[in-house]
Amino acid sequence: MKTEQIALSPLAPGANLSLTVQRFGQAGARPRIYVQSSLHADEIPGMIAAHHLRERLTALEAEGRIKGEIVLVPAANPIGLAQRVMGDHIGRFHLADGVNFNRGYPYLVPKVAERISGQLTQDGEANVRLIREALRAELEAWQPSNAAEVMKKALLGLAQEADIVLDLHCDSEAVVHLYTHTRSAEEFAPLSALIGSHAYLLADESGDEPFDEACSRPWAELADRFPDRPVPFACHSTTLEFRGERDVTHETGQADAAAMIDYLILRGAIAGEMPQVPEALCRATPLAASEPVQAPENGILVFRTEIGTKVKEGEVLADVIDPLTGAVTPAKAPTDGVMFARVAVRFATKGMRIAKVAGTTAKRTGKLLGA
Repeated sequence: MKTEQIALSPLAPGANLSLTVQRFGQAGARPRIYVQSSLHADEIPGMIAAHHLRERLTALEAEGRIKGEIVLVPAANPIGLAQRVMGDHIGRFHLADGVNFNRGYPYLVPKVAERISGQLTQDGEANVRLIREALRAELEAWQPSNAAEVMKKALLGLAQEADIVLDLHCDSEAVVHLYTHTRSAEEFAPLSALIGSHAYLLADESGDEPFDEACSRPWAELADRFPDRPVPFACHSTTLEFRGERDVTHETGQADAAAMIDYLILRGAIAGEMPQVPEALCRATPLAASEPVQAPENGILVFRTEIGTKVKEGEVLADVIDPLTGAVTPAKAPTDGVMFARVAVRFATKGMRIAKVAGTTAKRTGKLLGA
């Protein structure tokens, strides 16, 4: 393993912040895999999975079994790790401006399209190299305006060179699920089965430019802009949600790391006996079919349904109880599907999202992700 530090301090005066990057295998070898954990710095299940993944990769490298290059950023958000407010860790939003650390990545497609116009050929591999060079140049030209954007630029620079990107997250309280681009559904189907995903959510564009789409969407959109030239989908990226915030154990971390290792064997990044992929717990469904459950009133939030449960439209998932009057208002499932996540707080305000149900019929449009 080779370790390097990327300084983030130029726009963070008084702070000595850096990203730790760990590399396994041969530099520049393909396939190149990029893994980062805890971009939301208070989401630790991905971090424990990365810890056990690093242990496995170190042993595999010593055995000469890593055939590509694997780049691991075990703690992707040093800014968020340092944020505390009255004793509470705030790792999802940048306190300087309130922006989500997993939103607002640069949309490079228009300028990249200008750069490559007239240069693409009928050689798909050559087109991939050309597009990667253009993406690199446009990202380098982006001028960040604050410390969080300096970090975003560094992370995207590491990831956009990869063939496969795994972005490790968690929800508040949840079962395992994942998000990816619609055209990556087949690519990540084995991984969804290996990690035991209960919801496999697909979108061409989910809104607000999250990290995984900054890596993958350019390849789909450039292929559509130049239909007479072969543009392979050269960067498959997924957001893996490893349960809930409190699900941090060696057992789950080891299981998640083992699943990722098996997937990387399937993809030729690691030499080894081909793993048996278990039967999937769910099939891929549109993210637009995933619907939030909203609190109907203010009050004490008492869930009547556990995460991972299959529900029917109209089924009562929680009670919201007015602590002053005792009035009980039910919060109901908006669609048939699986309740795959819910909030960790137990007092709700009217209209807040308290749970998510993965349905099968796309109904929503516009921004599909929460804050």
